[in-house]
Amino acid sequence: MAIKPITLALQGGGTHGAFTWGVLDRLLEDERLSIEAVSATSAGAINGALLVCGMAEGGREGARALLSRFWWHMADLFRTSPLQPTPMDRLMPGWGLQFSPAYQWGEAVLRLFSPYQLNPLDINPLRATLRGLIDFQALRAQPPIDLYVSATNVRTGKVRIFTPAEMSEDVILASTCLPHLFRAVEIDGEPFWDGGYVANPAIYPLMRHAGTSEVVIVQVTPIGDREVPVTADAILHRINEISFNSSVMREMHALAFITSLHDRGWIDRLAGVRKTHIHMIQDEELMSGLHASSKFNAESAFVNQLFLAGRNAAAVWLASHYDDIGKTSTIDVSEVYL
Repeated sequence: MAIKPITLALQGGGTHGAFTWGVLDRLLEDERLSIEAVSATSAGAINGALLVCGMAEGGREGARALLSRFWWHMADLFRTSPLQPTPMDRLMPGWGLQFSPAYQWGEAVLRLFSPYQLNPLDINPLRATLRGLIDFQALRAQPPIDLYVSATNVRTGKVRIFTPAEMSEDVILASTCLPHLFRAVEIDGEPFWDGGYVANPAIYPLMRHAGTSEVVIVQVTPIGDREVPVTADAILHRINEISFNSSVMREMHALAFITSLHDRGWIDRLAGVRKTHIHMIQDEELMSGLHASSKFNAESAFVNQLFLAGRNAAAVWLASHYDDIGKTSTIDVSEVYL
């Protein structure tokens, strides 16, 4: 049986990353595929680190088990969180927390005070979870899959792409650092915020360093046409969607241009430019219907729905496009991103 190598581009999105968990679980189940490299941001970076660490410790089944362990741990922690959905939230579609007193209180306080004032000890509960689950030394030594993680340099506004040799819990925390919730994470004397602002995720390292030309984007943030938002909450949500997709759109615009030059034979083969095939796994209908606050909702029923949706989306993609891997892109980049 021929094994087809692919690379993965994993987006962020808070607990919506459970959708990516489902996608990874289904891809790992299919032994016709091998994952060569991962470029990831924010929640995608957590999924990527769990994937690589699990593969290093126990192969495909080890990766599936570690991913499952993390997400159900998040669901267990949520049971004791003050961010619980109210009966009104449950009557509304989208798994939101917009009527939760704790969520409303947090929204108000975080508009007035920064994490430097509210969290002077810089406590991040995610640090202990990562430390307990991920062997970062294994990620740096001889990882079975190359992992590239993006973070935003606060001073310069530029992206920094951390290589496999640089993986650490600080790198993952930097890539997931929402500036209104946590203080900037300092690495090598530079402060970093969530990588989604400038790369969600970066496609370049997959094109530059991986041996295969197959890039599979796991799309968590909706990119389709949306209704014009009219409430303050909806406007802010749409702004975040646009900003978190803008970096990928820019890279896809450049990739489409290079591909057109390549197809016309206008790029010299000595330039080392190769044609990249782009694929996408998504559930636009589901993700478009989720409320912005659902990114903070980790109740077990919601996590499980996202997981199953991710598995289903990956299964549909494999059934429809497995034969196309290595031959052609399975999305029209110009139509989706331009």
